[in-house]
Amino acid sequence: MESRSELVAGSLSGRRQKDRQKSRIANGSAWVNGVDGRSGWIRRLRELVRAHLSDLGGEENTSAAEHSIIRRAATLTVELERLEAKFAVAGEAFADDLETYQRCANTLRRLLEAIGLQRRPREVGPTLSDLLIEQQQRETNEVADG
Repeated sequence: MESRSELVAGSLSGRRQKDRQKSRIANGSAWVNGVDGRSGWIRRLRELVRAHLSDLGGEENTSAAEHSIIRRAATLTVELERLEAKFAVAGEAFADDLETYQRCANTLRRLLEAIGLQRRPREVGPTLSDLLIEQQQRETNEVADG
């Protein structure tokens, strides 16, 4: 599966060449400028972005605007999870944190509604019925030609 980075023309190895005109974020080599991509926060962000992209039929089936919304939704999700952990450790939610949590949860809902809450099927090739119809047409043509 190709990402937004393009394959090198004529490359025998099929390795992706990074476009030097694009930022590290656009090239996919960084998720947040100046932040180590191995941190737990970034790993969780990547995990959520990939899950949302999969729900929308993959990166190749999403627009740049949808991708941007997905990234913001994933960021809010990570922060909501952090607040939930804080509530669990403290055994309660303080008013300021609870207000922040509520606003983030509502914003997350609106972002997710903007891209759709339903999974989109990914195009995986011909269906079984397509293959059977094609086979039947070939057999019909062979009998007519034969």
